[in-house]
Amino acid sequence: LGSFAADWSPTWGSSFYSSWSEPLYVAFIIGLTCVGGGITYWIMESYADKKYELGSASETDKFAFADLFKFDKSFWYIVILCVTFYSAVFPFRTFAIKFYMEAHNATREFAGQLNSALIFASMIATPLFGLLADKIGKRATMMMIGSILILPVYLMLVYLDLSLYIPITMMGIAFSLIPAIMWPSVAYLVKQNHLGTAYSIMTLIQQLGVFAFNYLLGWSNDISGASAQNPMGYAMGMWILSILGIIGLVVAYLLRREELGPRGHGLEKATGNA
Repeated sequence: LGSFAADWSPTWGSSFYSSWSEPLYVAFIIGLTCVGGGITYWIMESYADKKYELGSASETDKFAFADLFKFDKSFWYIVILCVTFYSAVFPFRTFAIKFYMEAHNATREFAGQLNSALIFASMIATPLFGLLADKIGKRATMMMIGSILILPVYLMLVYLDLSLYIPITMMGIAFSLIPAIMWPSVAYLVKQNHLGTAYSIMTLIQQLGVFAFNYLLGWSNDISGASAQNPMGYAMGMWILSILGIIGLVVAYLLRREELGPRGHGLEKATGNA
């Protein structure tokens, strides 16, 4: 909801866009609210610890860094798919509003609404795709479908003269489908006492990728002179994102092949049959 509201801020908060400083004041207030929420949680947690007697946490195996190399192919395929997918989506969202305005003559309000479509789609469709995966399985196959959907989107945005709703809808479905399947799939691939480590490594690599590609896309837009006067300057960055899509599709295919083989973990089976 926070990301959705931020993308819609040019609509509901248009009066704040008269200068560069006013949006920063809004962000400052939101930041203070976050700090207040953290302090409130700490107070409530401290109170609960004193009032209630909680059982001791169960022991977990100690994790050694060398254990990372014991994770099998399917886990690392998921990690690579994760970093390529999020590196193709979030860095694009960083400059998407500017891109829609300069390359497609969208208003600031409409560009923000387009950017929010991914978040809105994930709010509605992600739980539904999760339920579908539990019912039919086919998790690796569904991740392949999501990778296929996102693959042509960026080049469509640059080279094709069509309604923006078409590529945005495709991206929204992929943005809902892949995460709904990808994150829960880790629990099929890793022992329970290593789940925390698996998710933390996966998130770390994902964030490193997002950081690197934010910088890379900014550099490519700058060096190509992307602007309202030169909308094709965005093409280089879109090709970079499309290459990530190709890598993601190949990895999703390899994951599916691995899971259909004798060393599969049940990703292609319905819950209860894994």
